[in-house]
Amino acid sequence: MATTLDRKGTFKVEYLQKIEKEIQSQWESEKIFEIDAPTGSKKRPDEKFFTTFPYPYMNGRLHLGHTFSLSKCEFAVRYYRLKGRRCLFPFAFHCTGMPIKACADKLKREMEEFGNPPQFPTDIKVKDVVEESSIIIDKSKGKKSKAMAKSGGLKYQWQIMQSLGLSDEEIEKFADTAYWLEYFPPLAKQDLKRLGIHVDWRRSFITTDANPFYDSFVRWQFIHLKERNKVKYGKRHTIYSPKDGQPCMDHDRSTGEGVGPQEYTLIKMKVLEPFPEKIKSLKGKAVYLVAATLRPETMYGQTNCWIRPDSRYIAFETVNKDIFICMQRSARNMSYQGYTTEEGNVNVLLELTGQDLIGAALKAPLTSHDRIYALPMLTIKEDKGTGVVTSVPSDSPDDYAALVDLKKKQAFREKYGVTDAMVIPFDPIPIIDVPEFGKLSAVTAYEKLKIQSQNDRDKLQEAKEMVYLKGFYDGVMLVGEYKGKKVQDIKKDLQKTLVEKKEAVIYFEPEKQIISRSGDECVVALCNQWYLDYGNEEWKSIVNKALEDMNTYHDEVRKNFSATLSWLHEHACSRTYGLGTKLPWDESWLIESLSDSTIYMAYYTVAHIVQGGKIRPEEMTPEIWDYIFFKSAPLPKSSISTDLLKKMKQEFEFWYPVDVRCSGKDLIQNHLTYFIYNHCAIWPDDERKWPKGVRANGHLLLNSAKMSKSEGNFLTLSEAIEKFSADGMRLCLADAGDSVEDANFVESMADAGILRLYTFIEWVKEVLASISSFRKGPWNSFTDPVFISEMNMKTRQADDFYEKMLFKEALRVGFFEMQAARDTYRELSQWEGGMHADLVLRFINLQALLLSPICPHVSDYVWKLIGEKESILKSKWPEVGEIDEILIKSSAYLMDTAHTFRLCLKNFIQQKKKGGGGKKSGPIAPTPVENPTHGIVWIAKSFPPWQTVVLTTMANMLKGNEKLPENKVISAELNAKPELKKYAKRVMPFVQAVREKMALIGVRALSLTLEFSEMDVLLKNKTYLANTLDLEEIQFKYTDDEQVDEKLKEDCCPGGPFITFFSKPSVSINFINPVPSSGLFTCSVPIGDGDNVEKVVSRLIKNNKSIKDPKLVELWHYEDPEMGARKMPLFNNYTQGKVLISNSSSFVVNTDKNEIFLMTGGTKTKLGQPVTYLLK
Repeated sequence: MATTLDRKGTFKVEYLQKIEKEIQSQWESEKIFEIDAPTGSKKRPDEKFFTTFPYPYMNGRLHLGHTFSLSKCEFAVRYYRLKGRRCLFPFAFHCTGMPIKACADKLKREMEEFGNPPQFPTDIKVKDVVEESSIIIDKSKGKKSKAMAKSGGLKYQWQIMQSLGLSDEEIEKFADTAYWLEYFPPLAKQDLKRLGIHVDWRRSFITTDANPFYDSFVRWQFIHLKERNKVKYGKRHTIYSPKDGQPCMDHDRSTGEGVGPQEYTLIKMKVLEPFPEKIKSLKGKAVYLVAATLRPETMYGQTNCWIRPDSRYIAFETVNKDIFICMQRSARNMSYQGYTTEEGNVNVLLELTGQDLIGAALKAPLTSHDRIYALPMLTIKEDKGTGVVTSVPSDSPDDYAALVDLKKKQAFREKYGVTDAMVIPFDPIPIIDVPEFGKLSAVTAYEKLKIQSQNDRDKLQEAKEMVYLKGFYDGVMLVGEYKGKKVQDIKKDLQKTLVEKKEAVIYFEPEKQIISRSGDECVVALCNQWYLDYGNEEWKSIVNKALEDMNTYHDEVRKNFSATLSWLHEHACSRTYGLGTKLPWDESWLIESLSDSTIYMAYYTVAHIVQGGKIRPEEMTPEIWDYIFFKSAPLPKSSISTDLLKKMKQEFEFWYPVDVRCSGKDLIQNHLTYFIYNHCAIWPDDERKWPKGVRANGHLLLNSAKMSKSEGNFLTLSEAIEKFSADGMRLCLADAGDSVEDANFVESMADAGILRLYTFIEWVKEVLASISSFRKGPWNSFTDPVFISEMNMKTRQADDFYEKMLFKEALRVGFFEMQAARDTYRELSQWEGGMHADLVLRFINLQALLLSPICPHVSDYVWKLIGEKESILKSKWPEVGEIDEILIKSSAYLMDTAHTFRLCLKNFIQQKKKGGGGKKSGPIAPTPVENPTHGIVWIAKSFPPWQTVVLTTMANMLKGNEKLPENKVISAELNAKPELKKYAKRVMPFVQAVREKMALIGVRALSLTLEFSEMDVLLKNKTYLANTLDLEEIQFKYTDDEQVDEKLKEDCCPGGPFITFFSKPSVSINFINPVPSSGLFTCSVPIGDGDNVEKVVSRLIKNNKSIKDPKLVELWHYEDPEMGARKMPLFNNYTQGKVLISNSSSFVVNTDKNEIFLMTGGTKTKLGQPVTYLLK
């Protein structure tokens, strides 16, 4: 369940919002997003970057889902601007179609029926229509209709408008469609401006004939489509209400908004004689059980068909005298698709139950069996398909589970009169080879998930999700005339073959149940309409050519485009109801919303000119549009000035083609494919105008759940900015996800992002205020060069990810890892005089630039803080300097080694606490354990011989392969080597450890040596290691000494040093500070033989963190070591009877006698207790 954020305070959000307002005001005053094409011809294709996002529909406020998709354009346009390109990201608002008109009409009807303001009945409960489908759908989409999800479950349009915060007086105005066009677009623009979106708003517009310029443009487009024979008139399948006698569009539906026709292949399974008793009257006729399938390619694997015993079926006569047996609902659909003599009239010959058909022998197309049988299945849905289901247990987990159950349960067979001969001999038939699942994908998934029966619905659903899409995209046919070909390539061809052989027909029904406002269940009917002939093979081949040259950024997107092209046929481009542009040649029709939105990106290029007040709508004739958009079109005679016409042509020629269009993946199957089709149709001879790229993303979840108003898990763009600030939200959107899988906007992550941004700004301010105290001069030998290389590498990586539009990755390397690199540099350099001033300033500069596409307000603000006069938008992407990758690896080695050593130290101390002893009874106070003071780091020059053999063998097995073989193969190879027999029990654990290391660092895990000297790296960072381990001294030794213990040698390997800890023998004495209220207390400090004053003072400071400067500490000992401490001290005379210990003195310690002597200038003096310490 989604959880919303419970925030304690809003200071940091308000802090960022204040910055955003300030920066946006500067952008506005500078008109920084307004950009025109330069004069002269385009010098090179990458001189510009033109990106677009499908204009959102204006029947409400923009929400977080819109923002996620458009953010891809936003991040890209800012990145390419830094790369030196002229960049254009225009934005418009869609009003075409039925929803606005339908909502306005609903409000009118509600006011007519219930008054103004309406007084609705209180006894009517809203009931959600739950619609299930056997087709695999995205689980995140839930079961509510889109309209229901948007409305939050409210029944009346007036109530929906009230939920938007509108008053009754305001709502009344929405009964006029024009008011929607006036109300919502300005709000959307206002929200987008608060987001800081890089849009040239001069080019913005709304659609429909309310905008006569855009209306003229769309009419021009369709004139050309008609002239080029792309628009046709005729019968096509559409949703239809028999009761109303007309097509049932979205506005006419009480349920099923947005649902369209679903095409099936209707498989004809001929009933063999002798017929079952109940249909013997049909003897002598061609009788078929007809099954609707989405997977005709699997018919080779049929072993039976399924019938629901308790359902009602009918036998009816078709127009060609065949007898079809199916459910009444599907027969009704067929009667409107030309399968009966009279439209809408089903000639029912028999009424049957499913039980009457159980055991019928059938001849099914393509299967290798001469006959199969109708068998019982109790889970067949009556609201989907024909009630007759083909059974392919090789590739359908449901079918396999049902067949296994039927084979296992004799009593079940006997109950329905099924003989063993109808079931037992039939096993799954291998027909499709699916990568990862083999030749029987359903069986593999069934066994992998340990499915027990057909009642394991959740597991079966998971199994379907595992194999269906994989089978379609990657499956290869094993049988039939298409053997060896991919399923997705032959599906339509196979369907065509079945239809030509009269073994199948094409059948349509609604994807889900649709109920008209008159209470009628809708069907799919063949109706006369204007349509775009997307099935035309010549047109489709051109689109395929365009697709080949396009950047789709993800392979799955390209696959989805190809799959769409394989099934796409006609698309109705006309409606009689709604808002939009009228067809130029038949004004009784409106151009529908998916058809007037295919090449409007071209309109963007000139929108600011045609809508700029110097041109009248009637002046924009088809000849003018031709001149602008067709390179070879002549200059027409016009009242528009020649300069203006040439400027418009120049704008189009410069900005086109579209470099990338960003959208949700759900639009691939319609809008994005139509986008390619229409560009190819309008510019068939100018491939340079065809789209260059489409970047599709998944849906956006909110707190790991689908966004839903009714469940309270929903955020509009305005609410999100208010809650998280623009940059806080933008950072979380970038971090939400890059792939075509669903992304996840997590509010707690957004809050963490806000803290990161706030902390970054405050750190920059602190640094700039104290920059004079930072180290200056030449670079040091290790930490400075490492940091320089790290910054250069992160810059290069971020550049690569931005270019690939992988913004989550760009954010990771360009912000999170940049910050981590700075933190590491700060940690390492604190023992070498701190961070270098020049490098810190360079880091701030780079960080602002790398972050600016995603968080532009914070970046521009920081840019100003470091003294830059102009906006960061006017700067350039940083040049990448030299990258010393070996140095970076050595730094990573150092940090990993330090981390490992800290764990070793922790383990060492814990072992000492345990005392290695057995059990002790009774409560015993824990004995304080002193931390070790010294350490020896052991470094191996090479691996032990047996490990060298293992690594060499693994490296040889990897050669020429993408990955290592399985462990059992490696084990067999290593077991054959006699030199490893002594280490048999240790070999495979070592192999597994190497595998895990390979997962982290790749093939380098198999290297026998490192690319750098471990000794050099550790020696250069000796001070850091000693301090991070809280050791006084650390030594470094190689393990190749003969006297080194063999076990220690085994614990070391190149890249894996080992550390041993010990404490130098010492005697502890008390140090006191007699000054009242000084905050300095008595502490015990160990002193070892040979220690100097500096060492002792450093130990003292560790116990007194308030002492910042060791040079201020003075040590005093008693003149009389025996009696000095027994004498009464004098108030305010803390040094009486004491001698100052010289900084040049050293200590001589006899641990056996627990004695300490002071050695000063050759004189040895006994040191009494306690020692006094004072601050100068």
